[in-house]
Amino acid sequence: MTVYLHQGDLPDGLDLGPEVAVDSETMGLNYHRDALCVVQLSAGNGDAHVVRLNRPAYDCPNLKALMADRSVLKIFHFGRFDIAMMQLYLGVETAPVYCTKIASKLARTYTDRHGLKDVVRECAGVDLSKAQQSSDWGAAELTQAQLDYAASDVLYLHTVKARLDDMLAREGRTDLARACFDFLPTRSRLDLEGWEEMDIFAHS
Repeated sequence: MTVYLHQGDLPDGLDLGPEVAVDSETMGLNYHRDALCVVQLSAGNGDAHVVRLNRPAYDCPNLKALMADRSVLKIFHFGRFDIAMMQLYLGVETAPVYCTKIASKLARTYTDRHGLKDVVRECAGVDLSKAQQSSDWGAAELTQAQLDYAASDVLYLHTVKARLDDMLAREGRTDLARACFDFLPTRSRLDLEGWEEMDIFAHS
């Protein structure tokens, strides 16, 4: 595994292929208070690219172009949050997308454990460490432990996706999953505009 640290943006000409795993690190989980600090990506080849964003300018045209590129599938785990943060801070709608958490909930109905650590353990046979999850991602310098943690969140998503795709197909839920993924950018927009705690599809 090689982890590449990029300051501000992805390098010109970097081709991560037709499917790229994506995750982000923030100062917290409040959309309007906690800034987007880091975006990490992997092409599924064992390498990870970690972008430390230049706040508050967020001058990252290559990253923004990739997120908005309709020819590249972006694979997330709990994409609802990451997509909203990129909409808010980068000003782009991320699409098309695939969310391994949604896929897990639709396919792995025999369990209620759908966190990244549990899904990766079952689908990829890897035990992830979450020790750096709550560290200071806004720091001027990221530690090697932070870089390794950020990389681990995207390195296995292609493998997880392949396993979940097989399960979804077996259970006849591929089309249902795809419809959910297509709705994710709208779900994220609803979160940003004040409906994050309300189920607008509920009767009451």
